[in-house]
Amino acid sequence: MNESAARGPEPSADSSRHEHELDVLHRISQILATGLNQRQMLSEILDILHSERGMERSTIMLLSPDGEELMTEIGHNLSEQRRRAVRYRKGEGITGRVVQTGKPAVIPRVSQEPQFLDRLHERRKAAGEELSFLCVPISIGNEVVGTLSADRPFGESGSLDDDLRLLTIVASMIANDVRARRQAEAERQALEAENVRLRGELEDRFRPENIIGNSGAMRAVYRAINQVAPSDATVLIRGESGTGKELVAHAVHYAGPRAEGPFVKVNCAALSEGLLESELFGHEKGAFTGATQARVGRLEEADGGTLFLDEIGDFSPSTQVKLLRFIQERQFERVGSNRAQRANVRIIAATNRDLEQALADGQFRHDLYYRVNVFPIHLPPLRERKGDILLLADHFVERYARRMGRDVRRISTPAINMMVAYHWPGNVRELENCIERAVLLSTDGVIHSHHLPPSLQTSEASDTTGTGSLRERVELFERDIIVDALKRCEGNMAAAARDLGTTPRILRYRVKNLGIDYRRYRPATHAE
Repeated sequence: MNESAARGPEPSADSSRHEHELDVLHRISQILATGLNQRQMLSEILDILHSERGMERSTIMLLSPDGEELMTEIGHNLSEQRRRAVRYRKGEGITGRVVQTGKPAVIPRVSQEPQFLDRLHERRKAAGEELSFLCVPISIGNEVVGTLSADRPFGESGSLDDDLRLLTIVASMIANDVRARRQAEAERQALEAENVRLRGELEDRFRPENIIGNSGAMRAVYRAINQVAPSDATVLIRGESGTGKELVAHAVHYAGPRAEGPFVKVNCAALSEGLLESELFGHEKGAFTGATQARVGRLEEADGGTLFLDEIGDFSPSTQVKLLRFIQERQFERVGSNRAQRANVRIIAATNRDLEQALADGQFRHDLYYRVNVFPIHLPPLRERKGDILLLADHFVERYARRMGRDVRRISTPAINMMVAYHWPGNVRELENCIERAVLLSTDGVIHSHHLPPSLQTSEASDTTGTGSLRERVELFERDIIVDALKRCEGNMAAAARDLGTTPRILRYRVKNLGIDYRRYRPATHAE
């Protein structure tokens, strides 16, 4: 047997080509298995198609999220500027047609195909090389999500068939990766949505029942309450007068381990220095004129619970020293006594003063400041939480309507506009007093703008033209009623006329005279 016969038959060209294709597919599968960034992974796949199969200007395009346009994900030797600039619509050019039909396309001669747009790589600007173009769909099931395309120097049709088969296989491999990444992204988004939902449920669950508000600023307050309530840390609640500092103190106390213990409040601003010291620490019989018997102080009353020191910034220097000693050592002495006593008390303090300025002015001790400022909670003024005004107003309407036995059901739109435009220097307390007054004045089950205090009666806030003479006041009342009806009827004049028991002609006449723009109350989709 000769040597040639021993080696067996020589491998055919087809066999070598198929082995080469298998090697290319094996390398691509290894790249897909690495889990690289998608664009980096696709770029390496295109590099292999270029180096191993001689495919030029290979490009992967994927559909946009709305499914209307093809965007270039990666292109071999394609600049970033061109990649971002060029897009195709479904059915546009050869690539758009492949996406629309889901069928591959082979263009033997690009120069003879009128539908070939050549917008991305601008082949016709290059040297006059005759090219073939192949484009296959990237499909997930029956859904086409993109295309894989490449150029070949013009040659035999048989080689194009081989290249088309190879690109089809590669496209299916890419599709599987796209599917896996989409599933992972969908799961990630679902987990994020679930996390947001659960976080919202937790915030609602732990939101104190005695506090009204859903604004971002108030949610931060709720989170702070939930963080500090389970501990015994000293809390300093800061905010303007009327923002609800005592409500926050209650929430911290009743959400913590001392909820079964007493909650004792001391209003530091309402008492003189001598009375405050006696109120806080108690006194012995005969300690001062009028002390006919011993008295237990608020510290002793709060034993096992919480002591709320409202307006701690008004403490006198001597009282600050004694309070500091108690916070440090948990010991105190009654006025007129030398016997030290102990009390297991959590301290919650509140102030509307600028303590930092008081420190600079020497009116507040640095050591006491650091002792009480362990966990500060800032309560925003009402003007910084405009979104909560209507919630609070509805809450107070319900409270005072029930308390006064009145059937007040809602607040008119002009009245709401006035409340939202107002700056509320007295914060929530002022709003509560305002609603109490309005409920008392209402006679038709609705709070109108003229029921609100004069401090809110401004032309900007109420969308009115004056409140002086009798005629102006009547027009104000009429305007209020008409605007409220237009709001309910979404700017429909005929419906508003029926609601008010009048004719459209009369209503149009009054709207024109009062200068009311009924169009502003129409939904955006119906606006003229």
